Amino acid sequence: MGFSEGNSAKGAKLFKTRCEQCHTVQEGGASKTGPALHGIFGRKSGQVEGYAYTDANKQKGVEWNEETLFEYLENPKKYIPGTKMAFGGLKKANDRNDLITYLKEATA
Repeated sequence: MGFSEGNSAKGAKLFKTRCEQCHTVQEGGASKTGPALHGIFGRKSGQVEGYAYTDANKQKGVEWNEETLFEYLENPKKYIPGTKMAFGGLKKANDRNDLITYLKEATA
C-alpha cells in the first residue's frame, strides 16, 4: 500500500505535535534541528543549503515525493540508515497520508 490523499487538517495537527519542533514549512523558513521543508517535493535528500546533513542522507539521493515520503515517514532510520533524525516514524498509513497531504500544501 502506498500514498493516498489524506486529510490536510489532521496532517497539520500531526505536523504541529510531531514535526514543528524541528522543521519549518513556510517559504524562507529557517532550518532548526532539522532542515527547512519548504520546496521538499521534487528535491533530492540532503539538499537544503546551509544544513549539516549526515553523509547517509546526502548519499541516499532519493527524490522526495508522496511515495518516498510515505515509506520514509514510517521508519526514517530504516529508510536512511545513519540519519540523525530522532523521529521514530508514523506507523499508521492514515497518519502518513494526512501528514503528506498537509506537507504538499504547506511546502509548495
